[in-house]
Amino acid sequence: MAKEGKHYAKDSEVVEKLENIGKEILKQIESQKNPSYNIPIRTLGNIFFDQKSGTIKLGDKTSDRQFLNVAHSRKFMQTVLVAAEIRKVIEQKATVSIRDLYYALKHTIEGTQENTFEEQSESDPVIEDIEASLDLLREELHLAASAKGIIAGDVQLRDGSDSIDLTKMGSGGWSVPSNVEPENIEFKKVNAEYVLFIEKDAVWRRFNEDQYWKKHKCIILTGRGQPGRGERRLAQRFNKEYDLPLYVLTDADPWGMYIYSVIKQGSISLSYSEEKLATPKAKFLGLTTLDVEKFKIPKEVTIKLNALDVKRLKEMESYEWFQKKEWKHEFSNMKEKAVKLELEALSKKGIRFITEEYVPQKIKNEEFLP
Repeated sequence: MAKEGKHYAKDSEVVEKLENIGKEILKQIESQKNPSYNIPIRTLGNIFFDQKSGTIKLGDKTSDRQFLNVAHSRKFMQTVLVAAEIRKVIEQKATVSIRDLYYALKHTIEGTQENTFEEQSESDPVIEDIEASLDLLREELHLAASAKGIIAGDVQLRDGSDSIDLTKMGSGGWSVPSNVEPENIEFKKVNAEYVLFIEKDAVWRRFNEDQYWKKHKCIILTGRGQPGRGERRLAQRFNKEYDLPLYVLTDADPWGMYIYSVIKQGSISLSYSEEKLATPKAKFLGLTTLDVEKFKIPKEVTIKLNALDVKRLKEMESYEWFQKKEWKHEFSNMKEKAVKLELEALSKKGIRFITEEYVPQKIKNEEFLP
């Protein structure tokens, strides 16, 4: 039985928040004040790790974006434009991509030769400013990202007006949409004991072909590399609403381990929304460099760390959430051996070694990194 999840803003609530931006600016104008819009400062200096929630969070430092400030006026104009367009999209009961939004708003300002936006790199940060200032997810603003994740398992759900059975999606699995909020994706049946979040598409396909999800009564999910919001939010929903443990399977390198970090406590770039996306109870299943000896993985399939790997590893070692002794041991071994491994390296032990021995054994023995 699903537990009641955290409340997500209804369209009427989002529209009200957007309208309040306009009302406040209008009030400032009528009072003959310099129109301004207050936004959180989204820099590394305003980010912290919240031990209580187990997620990365944005601090309380803010700045005013002022219309009568030459350095701010363009951004101020863009912020108001984006907020107004999002309100219109919601009222039309539509969902658009951030690329659609950029083109809808790009035009030459009347009486000038200046465009509202030159590149999408200008509109995207404005969207994030609005998300952060209103404490909303992009999906709550009816903005969608490109879908890239896939999933399989004994799950039945409602997607809009369609009923979907994830056991009947064939070799390709079901494509995870960007918006997986309860209003859009309603779980009808979830018959699983845990969720396995797999870094790579090719490895996910091995698990799907081997019917791992059926044999081990689980859900297999991949974000095909760095996961998007949809995959992360879906994993969080399974964990929170059904108490399903979340195990993460990535390459044994700093990049794969950072993917785990993002799934577990969030990313620095999305610190303003991580409580809605991160799964602090997630556990790292592997791959680790310590597995080389434990599982007698031939050393010829290991790869030497390069300079970029070493640099990323040093950065990760400084993160507060990687200070547990188990992670220090793994990082120390990685540096000492100066190697990394891809999940596909386990194929050296047999094409189905990863699905028939490696993952089942580690889960059975609870050999996780926290």
